[in-house]
Amino acid sequence: MKFSQFNSFFNYEDRKIGYNAFANDFTILDPELYEILQAAVRENNLGELNEIHPEFYSHLIEKGFLVNIDEDEIEKVKELSRKVDFGNETFYQLTINPTMNCNFKCWYCYETHIKASKMTNTTLISVVKLIENILVERKKLETFHLSWFGGEPLLYFDKTVKPILEDIYPKMKERNVNFSSGFTTNGLLINQEMLDSCRINGVNFFQITLDGHRERHNQVRYVSKEKGSYDEIVNNIHLCLKNKFKVSVRLNISEETIEKLHLIIDDFIILDDEDKKYLNFSFHEVWQEQKDINDDVQKIVNLFREKGFNSIYKGVNLDTVRNSCYADKNNHATINYNGEVYKCTARDFESASKEGVLNQDGKIEWNEKYERRMNSKFKNPPCLSCKILPICNGGCSQQAIEHEGIEYCIHNFDESKKIEIIKDKFMYAIS
Repeated sequence: MKFSQFNSFFNYEDRKIGYNAFANDFTILDPELYEILQAAVRENNLGELNEIHPEFYSHLIEKGFLVNIDEDEIEKVKELSRKVDFGNETFYQLTINPTMNCNFKCWYCYETHIKASKMTNTTLISVVKLIENILVERKKLETFHLSWFGGEPLLYFDKTVKPILEDIYPKMKERNVNFSSGFTTNGLLINQEMLDSCRINGVNFFQITLDGHRERHNQVRYVSKEKGSYDEIVNNIHLCLKNKFKVSVRLNISEETIEKLHLIIDDFIILDDEDKKYLNFSFHEVWQEQKDINDDVQKIVNLFREKGFNSIYKGVNLDTVRNSCYADKNNHATINYNGEVYKCTARDFESASKEGVLNQDGKIEWNEKYERRMNSKFKNPPCLSCKILPICNGGCSQQAIEHEGIEYCIHNFDESKKIEIIKDKFMYAIS
């Protein structure tokens, strides 16, 4: 046996916590056991560990900390990645941008908002044909998820979203395909009539963003100079929860928002345990934030968790091999309002970046950018020698493409940051 490449250890109270990134599992060790293990590793004599403490030795094998000496651990990760990204014929995820227009103009937004952008009837028909083709051609299909993105997708709820849902949802039921649908939205336009329509057409999820607490949020996301949007959006989140829709509240964090971020708890503390089941908070630094505010954010995340809220931060989110981004998978496409096809939704939808087009027969004609993306992984040498390769692998395919030919690390080659990520996974697991 040999010591796995993917082992990490850190202190927690008076114990040592071990983590194996391939098994994605923890073990809690007394300091004495940890020292015995470290001595065996230093002396390259794991066989003696088996003689001294056979039960501990078996435990380490069971948890993945010790692996067969001839095992190619990197190849195991590659096989897992291929299976996840290319091996699931039972699932398909489609993302649709009804428009690139938006009713807000947030300072950090990476998208180019196009006022007159909306889906034509011709493109709408092609989208429906695409979904029909997927239902016919994918014989093993069991689950279909439809995401709505943009721009602000609810701007064209009646003219684009609702007609597509009303057309395809009965066909999903007819095929006995498990259907779900959700919106990435600023939440301002949500109302009861809309939720009623969503419910009968298979929608079950909203991701809604808050930019800090009331004062800061209203400086960033406002209806007019005189009217902010915080209270209306919070009320709409409550409305969604009362109607049993799952809501992920994305909290965008910067140095300016962090001071009063904890006050958001007060606006949701009245929720009963039943409503809380449908809610989570997801914490994200805005991409322009340069200062390291990780420790400050972690304290606030812990406070949310103490108050009974499901709260997700970096460590919990990081699992980009086993649970890779939808853009990494061959069973996903993003259709823009104009029929251009993309994979990643975290970059601007410029025509020059498109990876295909949707034709009038409802077929996607992919281009060479798509092929480049789907073959972009496991080409960064630092990742291949990293302890957290099985949960990170340098991020997603978009990051791999943007760093092509360059050695990089999304954690800036900082081993302490990697340990913090693992610690957060552990704290979430025991919370």
